[in-house]
Amino acid sequence: MTGMSVNHVQIVSVPVSDQDRARDFYVDVLGLDLVRDNPMGPGGRWVQVAPKGAATTLTLVTWFDSMPAGSLRGLVLESDDLDADVARLRQRGVVFAEDGIQVAPWGRYTTFADPDGNGIALQETRV
Repeated sequence: MTGMSVNHVQIVSVPVSDQDRARDFYVDVLGLDLVRDNPMGPGGRWVQVAPKGAATTLTLVTWFDSMPAGSLRGLVLESDDLDADVARLRQRGVVFAEDGIQVAPWGRYTTFADPDGNGIALQETRV
């Protein structure tokens, strides 16, 4: 069997109920860059965000029946300073899981949800 020529993950679809509210959360609260916010077909929009300089982007989608808003689990964002980022996000109204920052063999992490309930982990990996 020969290998494929896939070279990176381009887009992760995040199912949301309100693209404006989701865009505001991911850009204004999490600090991601707005990559594009364009019309897409009749009544649709393509809203795409990403961390600065990232190759992989998040598209805030409303059109997949098989992906109800809030159903995403396992979105992991990497932080260079978990304590500072958690403090900033708390000031911006983010509510973290009751167990707070967890320590794992590979680093530390905490979890929270976006306005639709999509599960997000924020981690700091040990090098």
